[in-house]
Amino acid sequence: MALLDVSEVLSDPDFMDTGLICYRNAQTIGTNGMAVNTERKFTFNAVVTSDSGHELNRTAEGDYQSGAIMVHTATQLQDGSVGLIADEIEWQGRRYTVERINSYSHFGRGFVAATCALKPLAG
Repeated sequence: MALLDVSEVLSDPDFMDTGLICYRNAQTIGTNGMAVNTERKFTFNAVVTSDSGHELNRTAEGDYQSGAIMVHTATQLQDGSVGLIADEIEWQGRRYTVERINSYSHFGRGFVAATCALKPLAG
């Protein structure tokens, strides 16, 4: 185990955002062969930083916004696995999809750093 414990910073009110919402969907196959999602919603706290920021993309088909944030939290977020769809995070009124999880479970009480992409693409 690493000796550095950053969990104090993750719970410091000077850095931490409170009341983020996580939408977690379990997925099963129904009797008709179609996927059935069961959503569970819960709140959590995290330190949120910019990843790629928000940017306007202009193409021949039209304009749209893209972007990503980095969420550092002790809450174990999901980027998708068997039976689970990637978590969606709501922060400051916008929804993001968890695309990548970096686990730092070996630091003190442990935490994850999740890269979350803006959803939906808005134009």
